[in-house]
Amino acid sequence: MTAGTIEIRNPADGSVVGGVPTAGEDEIAAALELANQTRPRWARTPAAERGALLHTAAARLRAHADELAAANEAETGRPRDEAREGVMAGAGTLDQYAELGPVHRGRSLLGDPGATDLMVPEPRGVVVALTPWNDPVAVACGLLGAALATGNTVVHKPSERAPHTGRLLGEVLSGVLPGGVLQTLHGDGGVGAILAMRDDVDVIAHVGSTATGRSIAASAAATGAKTLLENGGNDPLVVDADVDPEWAAGQAALGAFANSGQICVAVERIYVCEAVAEPFLAALVEEAEARTLAPLVDRRHREHVHSHVEDAVGRGARLLTGGAVPAGPGAHYPATVLAGCASDLRVMTEETFGPVAPVQVVATFDEGLAEAARGDYGLAATVLTASMAHAQRAWRELPAGTVKVNDVFGGAPGGAAHPRGRSGNGYGYGPELLDELTQTKLVHVAPPG
Repeated sequence: MTAGTIEIRNPADGSVVGGVPTAGEDEIAAALELANQTRPRWARTPAAERGALLHTAAARLRAHADELAAANEAETGRPRDEAREGVMAGAGTLDQYAELGPVHRGRSLLGDPGATDLMVPEPRGVVVALTPWNDPVAVACGLLGAALATGNTVVHKPSERAPHTGRLLGEVLSGVLPGGVLQTLHGDGGVGAILAMRDDVDVIAHVGSTATGRSIAASAAATGAKTLLENGGNDPLVVDADVDPEWAAGQAALGAFANSGQICVAVERIYVCEAVAEPFLAALVEEAEARTLAPLVDRRHREHVHSHVEDAVGRGARLLTGGAVPAGPGAHYPATVLAGCASDLRVMTEETFGPVAPVQVVATFDEGLAEAARGDYGLAATVLTASMAHAQRAWRELPAGTVKVNDVFGGAPGGAAHPRGRSGNGYGYGPELLDELTQTKLVHVAPPG
């Protein structure tokens, strides 16, 4: 593999943001060699000391929040205030793991009273973290914080669509850590593929597309590395017949259009009961037309989003608003509402990851729930209903790692879930992520003689 340069253009106007050198094979090998050399010393560092360093890193991250937010906006188009919120969320996650790491649970067992039996968590070793562009600081801090708190060394490859943000994040965090504990490499999927195939990697943690996640899983099957994968989603929203359709449209618009639809748990497909369908669709169109969206991350991604819309319209869906590529520079795309969407359209079966709200009208809640349960993905799902019975059925029956009732982006801090199906495997966030990033050793100590 020959090293090159990743050039990034501002998706708002097409101007060149800058370039970041791509890591070559020698640089990759050197980073992993250093991570493996450093891992015994970092693993022996007292957990409280590791936690204190993470607290310092979190404070430093907050001090650089404006700089990181500016870089994020320039590279991905995410509005600066929202990007800053992501930085602050990342700092909060580092603080969380700074506290959780030192109290990460082990167990004592009830064996012979003359002996001691323990189950002790130990770091797995070298973690490769491959993180996305849509929330580059917050998502990265979850994986990095948990890995570092439990005594692993980390090689981080941020997305090639947000390399400047990733480079700055690495500089901010590694500046307070011992050398070799956290390193940042840049590159596209080729660099990620090389990292995933290396025998000197113990964990590969990836947040991104399903196709990449499956490639990583295949590589890890050969090397024996553990994988943590949060991959694509095709999250449904079910609107029951007993809810206020205007309120429901507001929830649907938030879920489908926030961050221009570029959120892992965005609403990707909507099933609305026939009794409220007409006012719901009218209100959803109003919500869409009232929104001025930030651009998509780049024109390549815009082509992907628009291809889903074209496929839907070409196969019988009704375009109620949006759906046209605007003239001019950048990668803008309007909030789009589609009605009459059949179950087999790409926009209903694949991850669009853009500001598109495809709607299918269903006769009953039962039909909507059955449609929502279809598909190969299982990241998250939302149900809007005034019926406690329907809410209980929904969270029990929907095959998704996260189910939300009457709040499309709700949830308490510290929650963790297992993605299902093509959406990945392993816990993300929460105390459970510490379990994923450690391995348990069983210890039996008996007196001599």
